[in-house]
Amino acid sequence: MKKLISGFVALFSLLLLANCSTQSKVPENIKRDWMLVEFQNFNRELMVNSKAHLSLIDENNDPGKFSANMGCNNMFGQATFNSSGIVKFSEIGSTMMYCDQSMDLETAFAKDLPKMTQYKVEGHYLTLTAPSGERMKFVASDWD
Repeated sequence: MKKLISGFVALFSLLLLANCSTQSKVPENIKRDWMLVEFQNFNRELMVNSKAHLSLIDENNDPGKFSANMGCNNMFGQATFNSSGIVKFSEIGSTMMYCDQSMDLETAFAKDLPKMTQYKVEGHYLTLTAPSGERMKFVASDWD
């Protein structure tokens, strides 16, 4: 029985260590507020006027949370980034107001965000892509 328990403890420890070693530190340059500048067929002027953005700033010491706004409703959820370029958006929620001018952009963004599985930061740009080719491009809001 002792061998079984010690074997279980060793296996559990090994799995725990393996899991920890695959969790990489997220680059600090991802933790910013990002302004949406390219997405589907929406024009840049609409995105700028709507102040469309995705915030990945760690607020209230709550890492992994994101917020977004496309000009009307506040969106929120969980965002998991790893250093190998993989991203997962989950537990996505939103307020539920109707706004005449930004609903199409907001609906499309909310539909496509969970599909995004890869990310790349190049200079002051963040690009999210989905396996099927959809893409979102952002510029850091603090970049001049």
